[in-house]
Formats: sequence, structure tokens, C-alpha cells
Amino acid sequence: MKPADLRAHAAIRAELSRLARYDDQSVVHDNWIRQRYDCGCYPSLTPARKATVETAWHEAGHAVAALAVGARFSSASIHHGPGSEGRVHGIRGSDDLAFVVDAAGQIAQRLMNWTMLEGEDDLRAWLPGWKSDGGDARRFRQAIAARYGRDEVRAWRHSEQVLTPLRLQIREVARALLVHPRPLRYDVVAAIAALREPALGEPALRERALRERALRERR
Repeated sequence: MKPADLRAHAAIRAELSRLARYDDQSVVHDNWIRQRYDCGCYPSLTPARKATVETAWHEAGHAVAALAVGARFSSASIHHGPGSEGRVHGIRGSDDLAFVVDAAGQIAQRLMNWTMLEGEDDLRAWLPGWKSDGGDARRFRQAIAARYGRDEVRAWRHSEQVLTPLRLQIREVARALLVHPRPLRYDVVAAIAALREPALGEPALRERALRERALRERR
């Protein structure tokens, strides 16, 4: 990591340790809340704070999914701007598993409160209504074609299988996004994601994704 990233990582680790007993809404940096409240997008600070937490989990899902499939990105941010609550910038290298990254924001938000769509009928009823989401829905449907054709349910279930075991990593990255007042660069996110379970750091995540891909191709 660059010196600035090392300093950011150390500061985030210290802040996460200090706030370990607090829930997600209690650790949100004032910058992120004020962005959403001052623009008149939310009627008070409380819904602005709640929306920030949901965005952090959403973007953390994208970021951790990118790590899990061996992709890279430039940074992850929960900066609020016109038409955007946050973004993981410059994702590249996800290849035929790009759909996992596209689905990861919604899946992470459901992992936040364990509101997963467990029933097949529930999932089939929900998927047609998923249409915008900053382009995630459109990219997901495009990306599944090579592996699953139009079978959105199978592609979604595969994405859930990849991401559900990584819930703690997603939570840790989400909290890092919440406590730090600036976007997080790739190396910082990769280091934060490795905190909970070092064996699932960036190299191990990539190696596991490659093993899973090889197994699928042999079936």
C-alpha cells in the first residue's frame, strides 16, 4: 500500500476497534449524514443516517464480491451526489462472474438484516421488479447470459452462495466506509476485508474463485 493508504488503514482499524460495541447507525461519520440531509433529500438526520448505512452495505457488497471473484477496482465510496448514493469505481477483471458483483449490492443489503429471499416463488416474484439500481440490474441480466442464459434465479442463487459466507467481511467494509470521511482505495478495502478472517484475504479469495470456476467447468 501507498503511505497514504497505510495511514488510512491504520486510522480505520483504530476507529473500528474503538467503536466495536456500537451499531452501524451509531458509527456513521457526520460528513455522510450531512451530504444527504443538507441537499434536502431526507426530512431529518435520522432517515439520512439510515440511508447511509444501507448504502454502505450495498457498496461493501460490490467491493467484497469483486475481491471474491478476483476483480480489481479503484475505490469504494458512499459519497452522495446527483443520481448516486455511492459507487465502487472502475471494476475490472470479473470476467464471466461479473453478475456476482452486479447482484452483490442487493444481496448485501439483505444480508444486513438477514432478509434473504429464501423461497423460489418469492425470488421469482421479486426479480422482475429489480430494474434500476444504478445500472446493476441491467448489467446483471447482460452478464448472466454466457453462463445461465436467461435463468436469473440460478444466477442469483449462485451469487448468494458466494456472498453469504462473506457477510462478516461485507460488514467490516461497510463499517469502514461509514467511519471514514473519504472514499477507500482498493488496497485499503482488501486489507479491511481480510481483518475478520485472514485466510480470506485478497489472494485467497482469488484462489478460491479460480478453484470454484475450475470445478464448475469440469461438471
